[in-house]
Amino acid sequence: MNQLSSFYLFLILSITFVGCHSAKKSLKRSDFDDSVFRAADKLKSTPTHSASLEILKQAFPSAVAQHRDDITRNETAPDLPKWELLMASYQKLNKLYDAVKTCPVCMKAVDARNYYEEERNTRQKAVETHYAEGVKFLSLGDRQNARTAYDHFERVNELSPDYNDIQRRLDVSYNIASFKVVVEQVLVTSKMYQLSNVYFQDRINDFLKTNQRINKFVQFYTPDEAANSKLKPDHVITLQFDDFVVGQTLIEKNTETVTSKDSVKVGEKTVTRKKVEFYDKVKAKLTKNRKTVHSSGLLDMRIVDFKTRQQVNQEKFSGEYNWVCEWANFNGDERALTAAQLRMCKSQELLPPDPQQLFVEFSKPIYDRLTDRLRSFYVKY
Repeated sequence: MNQLSSFYLFLILSITFVGCHSAKKSLKRSDFDDSVFRAADKLKSTPTHSASLEILKQAFPSAVAQHRDDITRNETAPDLPKWELLMASYQKLNKLYDAVKTCPVCMKAVDARNYYEEERNTRQKAVETHYAEGVKFLSLGDRQNARTAYDHFERVNELSPDYNDIQRRLDVSYNIASFKVVVEQVLVTSKMYQLSNVYFQDRINDFLKTNQRINKFVQFYTPDEAANSKLKPDHVITLQFDDFVVGQTLIEKNTETVTSKDSVKVGEKTVTRKKVEFYDKVKAKLTKNRKTVHSSGLLDMRIVDFKTRQQVNQEKFSGEYNWVCEWANFNGDERALTAAQLRMCKSQELLPPDPQQLFVEFSKPIYDRLTDRLRSFYVKY
């Protein structure tokens, strides 16, 4: 047998051993379902695997008995949890049956049957019970009970999406349950920066659309959306840039004399008919320039209760952006400069971004701080 064949034989034996060993370990820790799944999976690929067959014969009846005991115990539970618990048990029994039904050797080794009808019946009972509970809580009318009703209707929708008028019930209960917040357009006191403010406003709108349900029941609206739906919000958020500076320029200049690190050739002379090279350190006068264009702003956020007109919260968020350009020039011997200094001397003074772009840049950290605060603030609602 060649080396490659030996390797494949070793690999097959290793996989077989691991599969059997895992099923046996599951059986020892009384995880009968996992033991059945592993043993059945092995027998599907290797019907003659005797160790897996013996494990299946032990694990399958134990798993079934375990779930049947759960069913007997939960049949006396109150209706709301009872049907969910019974449905879960029948689902587990059906998973066991599904695991062995396509394996002929497995079906011969164990007494297996399905519980499809029982699962359907308990599912239907669970749907009916959740629906009835939802209707009951929704009839109470207040926000907290509407949230409980919505949770029941949401479960109905998960189990049976086409049940009765479930979609309408979800809409009605969510409308009562939700906490509605209108976020007004961001105000800028200068007409010069209205274009940049559009960028910031667009980002806020995107956030509201993608994070509409921060805690599931908080819903954000733009003023237009609120007006179109004749909405009466709970909170109104006003955002305003009440202090900002764009393009504040600072130029720094520093001149120094630099000397080469090592001695370099500075000349030569003829001495007694021989050319003699002379070495010494060289110098240059280096002038470094640094231009910093500073932009910063302060955004004021106010949250007002729509009904009482009372201020609920006020915070300010700052942001800044510094655009920097560095260049240099020198007089003297360039060999006195380091590689970095020489590269700097080859750089040129650049024009800074236009004011609109500078406004956008300093507003980016403000956006991050604002949206993080909105998330944390409305978690409790």
